[in-house]
Amino acid sequence: MNITDLLNALHVAERLKNTTRHSYTSKGRHESVAEHTFRTALMAYFMNDEFPEANIDKVIKMCLIHDIGEAFTGDIPAFDKTSANEETERKLLFDWVDDLPAPYNTEMMALYREMEEQQTLEAKLFKALDGLEAVIQHNEADLSTWSDNEYEVNLTYAEDKCEFSSYLKNLRSVIKEETIKKTKFEV
Repeated sequence: MNITDLLNALHVAERLKNTTRHSYTSKGRHESVAEHTFRTALMAYFMNDEFPEANIDKVIKMCLIHDIGEAFTGDIPAFDKTSANEETERKLLFDWVDDLPAPYNTEMMALYREMEEQQTLEAKLFKALDGLEAVIQHNEADLSTWSDNEYEVNLTYAEDKCEFSSYLKNLRSVIKEETIKKTKFEV
């Protein structure tokens, strides 16, 4: 990639450092999209032994690029995001990807399509990790930062995305127990 294209792509990615998510960190500040992306990718790296049949490098790439569209639209929590919001983000993202030089534009577009279709092990693993990271982050944040609906959402969010793997189902169960302990729920 030539230097101008590289810098332009990095300038767009930098926006994610300043784009805050609905969730908070354990120190009480809004989490950035870049922070969520980093830890989701780190989770994928640590899953290599649990999913030897998966192309973990591909999963890490999916994790790294999955929220770049939010550089154009900001973050909208999953429970508030509409199909119109998703379509706007998708269009702006795909226009940006189309303008990237080859082979990055074609590789990224293929990764986005694979993530959307949710047919491969890699896409399913990425999607589960994306949801699990959000729940973990909520558990780490102070309860005063939670909205009313999150007490229920945090108990079930991403369960459906973990169904394909006993390891991920077990991980989700342990995360749910952390939520219960944190909120003093009895289930």
